[in-house]
Amino acid sequence: MRISQRAQSVAPFYAMEFGKQAATLEAQGHHVVKLSIGEPDFGAPPAVLNAMREVMDGRPMTYTASLGLPALRQAIARFYGDRHGVEVAPSRVVVTAGASAALVLAAAALVDPGDEVVIADPSYPCNRQIVESFGARVTLVPTTAGTRFQLDAASVRSSWTDRTRGIMIATPSNPTGTSVPADELAAICRLARKREAWRVVDEIYLDLSDHGDGKDGDQHGQGRPPRSALSFDPDAIVVNSFSKYFGMTGWRLGWCVVPESLVPAMERLAQNYFLCASAPAQHAALACFTPESLAVCEDRRTEFARRRALVLDGLERIGLPVPVPPDGAFYVYFDVSRTGLTSWEFCERALRQAHVALTPGKDFGDHTAQTHVRLSYAASTDELREGLTRLGEFVATLG
Repeated sequence: MRISQRAQSVAPFYAMEFGKQAATLEAQGHHVVKLSIGEPDFGAPPAVLNAMREVMDGRPMTYTASLGLPALRQAIARFYGDRHGVEVAPSRVVVTAGASAALVLAAAALVDPGDEVVIADPSYPCNRQIVESFGARVTLVPTTAGTRFQLDAASVRSSWTDRTRGIMIATPSNPTGTSVPADELAAICRLARKREAWRVVDEIYLDLSDHGDGKDGDQHGQGRPPRSALSFDPDAIVVNSFSKYFGMTGWRLGWCVVPESLVPAMERLAQNYFLCASAPAQHAALACFTPESLAVCEDRRTEFARRRALVLDGLERIGLPVPVPPDGAFYVYFDVSRTGLTSWEFCERALRQAHVALTPGKDFGDHTAQTHVRLSYAASTDELREGLTRLGEFVATLG
């Protein structure tokens, strides 16, 4: 059978590969501390679980509209107003089978073969794989600790070419957990808009950002929720998900907010690519926006901040530096160059010798591929403590 060049050129998602190796060790009877996958251990809020039980009562569960359940689109639009102070028409909300499907639809709607798309290095690997699948060339822009491992207006300007058609930004970022300061993000969006380029802003971790916590690196202002890119760029395409803030990773439900002019194209693509997102998941997700569920999610956001402090302290004691402390999401990006190992070697040996699963920088680009490792602190506090103890003992054996 002939395999397409597209399929042959797609790199593995190494976080998932290390997850598979961890599962093999577990099947052999080992306890593996899994700090490689960005999957909150809490699960969905109780009201959402109850809503799912109610909807799965034997009633017929038919397709929803391709753009999503109208009530859910309205609830998401209200969420932007209530939480972020941004007025969003429900007609602009597209409900998708996870944020990944939103990114696929956006790329299908915006990308032509030969286009160039600017993305930060390091960044979430699937974003670049998706746009490359539609024929674009990704311009990976190396970032540094000085810019919080994020794009800034100067780096975007210097990487721009005549073929640049769009820019993809994630804030807070996977793998670094760092955010683009709001003023800088606004400047990047203005630059791209003036050059008639599209802007896709991945806000999957936006509601897991610091705000009013008194933490170092707070980019959002005391006591105020983080600003959505829509607050200063209403024509940006913003992608979000129920997986992270709402803890619904396996439910495969996300959304994007797009300009009105893009809605018909997104609807046609959704009809052909996915028909619709999971109907029962959509019905249950309505319970995400109740005061009860939002209070649960805020408590969990605070818990993630406590876990982050635990991890940062543990890595410092071990001697694994974190060049930029995160201010959102649930990731820490630490430097292993002092150990004498590449990031890949470090992760392989940590898994094999200490039974701790991590993700090498190779997943996230080229610039820090050999020197940095991502740790997800979405695991429980007990697992994080155990993982840090094991990492400390492992690093001590390296001399």
